[in-house]
Amino acid sequence: MKTVKVYGPGCKRCETTVAMVRDAAAKLGVAVDVEKVTDPKSIAMAGVMSTPGISVDGRLVHAGGLPEAARLETWLAD
Repeated sequence: MKTVKVYGPGCKRCETTVAMVRDAAAKLGVAVDVEKVTDPKSIAMAGVMSTPGISVDGRLVHAGGLPEAARLETWLAD
């Protein structure tokens, strides 16, 4: 199971990112545990300077704007 954290204040883009992660995981048949991180201090400590940010298994893979679906699938498939 992959652990995915989506960092952001809970805005529409952040909610869309969570949905994109779940959709990509379902498409790939990968089990994911998605956690939304909304605490500003935790977001900053993760190194996310622009939201939404995404980490997969503890590695920050994206920050700022919606991720491309193909790249998201690549991060989840690794």
